[in-house]
Amino acid sequence: MSGMQFILAYFAFVASSGALAQPEAIPAEPIISDQEFEKAIPKLDDSAGEEEAPLAAPNEGDDRTVETVAPAIDEPLPSLEAFSMEPLADEATTGTNQSGSLVNYAVQIDGLETEGENGSIFNRIKRRFRELSSLSLGGGNAENRLSVNARARADQQLLLDILLSEGFYDGRVNVSSKLSEAAGGPIQVEFRVRPEKRYSLGSVTFEAPADVTESLIRTNFQPKSGDPIVADTIVAAEAQISLALPQNGYPFAQVGQRDILLDETMATGDYTLPIATGPKSYFGQILTEGNPVFDPEHVGILRRFRTGDLYDTRKVDDLREALVGTGLLSTVSIEPVASSELASDGTAYADLLVRQEAGPARTLAASAGYETSRGFRAEGGWIHRNLFPPEGSLGVSGIVGTQEQALAVIFNRSNAGRRDRTIELSVSALHKNYDAFDAYTGRIAGTLSYQSTPIWQKKLTYSIGIELLATYESLFEASRLARARNLYYVAALPTEVGFDRSNDLLHPSRGFRLNLRMSPETALGQGSRFYLRTMLDGSYYQPIGDSFVIAARGRVGTIVGTSRDSLPPSRRYYGGGGGSVRGFGFQQLGPTDIEGNPIGGRSLNEAAAEVRYRFGDFGAVAFFDAGQVYPESTPQFDNWRFGVGVGGRFYTNFGPVRVDVATPINRRPGESRFSFYVSLGQAF
Repeated sequence: MSGMQFILAYFAFVASSGALAQPEAIPAEPIISDQEFEKAIPKLDDSAGEEEAPLAAPNEGDDRTVETVAPAIDEPLPSLEAFSMEPLADEATTGTNQSGSLVNYAVQIDGLETEGENGSIFNRIKRRFRELSSLSLGGGNAENRLSVNARARADQQLLLDILLSEGFYDGRVNVSSKLSEAAGGPIQVEFRVRPEKRYSLGSVTFEAPADVTESLIRTNFQPKSGDPIVADTIVAAEAQISLALPQNGYPFAQVGQRDILLDETMATGDYTLPIATGPKSYFGQILTEGNPVFDPEHVGILRRFRTGDLYDTRKVDDLREALVGTGLLSTVSIEPVASSELASDGTAYADLLVRQEAGPARTLAASAGYETSRGFRAEGGWIHRNLFPPEGSLGVSGIVGTQEQALAVIFNRSNAGRRDRTIELSVSALHKNYDAFDAYTGRIAGTLSYQSTPIWQKKLTYSIGIELLATYESLFEASRLARARNLYYVAALPTEVGFDRSNDLLHPSRGFRLNLRMSPETALGQGSRFYLRTMLDGSYYQPIGDSFVIAARGRVGTIVGTSRDSLPPSRRYYGGGGGSVRGFGFQQLGPTDIEGNPIGGRSLNEAAAEVRYRFGDFGAVAFFDAGQVYPESTPQFDNWRFGVGVGGRFYTNFGPVRVDVATPINRRPGESRFSFYVSLGQAF
């Protein structure tokens, strides 16, 4: 290579080729005479099968043949007399292995010393070669030497490509194979590398408007003059520009093909990248196409931007995820479309074309679980998610369990006038047969909520509702020392506020959560009673290394305004079970009647700690739980009961499946020795 010449920048594995320089004009006079040309063409007779002498081996007399590959970007073709079609090894040693056994080979790379200023680079080259090499993937075995030589030829080019991708444009790679001197020994395949000098970036030029170049392009292109020309780095920087422009108001930007001008004397390359930014744009109107489920007005409710905001492709991606999250579309895409309108400041608008295809709107779902103290519990349901467009669903759900049965009809409207806001109305009939009480309940409820979903985990959540119940319940009357049944009518205004800074909804490993529930209620049955039920939950998660997580939880609850015995049994607090204090039966903590059945209380406190260990899709947990329920309205924080246990986890793409086994400390008569829990999600 002489002087400075335009060449094609070779970016192996990671980029498309640059633009080739224009070919030079064909000279008017022939390069060689017709007689010389005819003389150079081999005759098609018996002598055509005769081979020319092989390329000289490094040491005369050994059993190696050598082939050299080097970048011939602008070098002239060799003369026909010097051209050789000699294979890597002679025909006698590359035929089919007659014995049918595999031949062994060993690979050696010389010339890439791991010491010196380029040691780390050569280490990276060798590591990447081993990851992609046909010889390495073959495991040192092949059917015959022909196969070994074929792999060696492919790896010879591979090694050269890797050198080029690291900026060694003048590199050379020789390969040779040699039969082992010991009988039955492996074939020795040797790559001899001459990396030569490494090229660095010279000038870095962008063909784009000056204001965009300075404000967006240069700040997002990390390589600088003097840095080595590394394909991975260059392509990553170009990709960053492709992301940054549409995130900052240029939805139609296109990054062109790079050109590099190499100077072999200075070992530098002047880099030029053409970029068509297109017009700077604001968000325009929403258009729909295809088999739409939602009209432009409802799509507008799901977006987190307004018409006239600066275009940002991240907000477009967020809108796409919101549309997918409705579960009503089989396919959806969004692309910018140039608008003919201009803003008052002259900036263009980019409309959004939303292509929708409706998906199945009906869903059947089922789940099941088991706890030692509660037995089996199975839940199933049917839902039509768009029976009342847009996003107005109607569902029917049922529960069948050892101690609980229920049937409910639920109307739900998602994204009701605002993204992520949900309105729910339900009518249900329930039967709960626990040791603490036996209740037949009819319930009408309505809720307005803003909650986290598996797709979007929100920092701040809330819900406001109304609840009307008619419940016929058994209870223990202390004055009579016996159980009786009463009919209660309960009206409640449940309110909940949550603050979530954890990193995952079902499998948190970092951060914390706080949740406050308050429900002012009135109960009519044996007189009128007004009271306030309050519960505060908190949890904290701290990772230790890559595999361990320490998790802790605390809970405090209180009911003020009435006595315990005046409360309907189903509205009291109870402790124990898989979501409370493991090691004890469901609702088994706290005061009991003369028969040993729990009667609940007006306050509780609970605490738990877990050490979670994960390995692949599986995990193990050791935990310690504590808690107690009190008849007083203020938690007493004494007479704690403790449970310990271990558990297993199987991690799926929708959350971990939990299996826990626990036992109480200082077990009392009548308490189970072990309790067993199975559910979806972590305990907290």
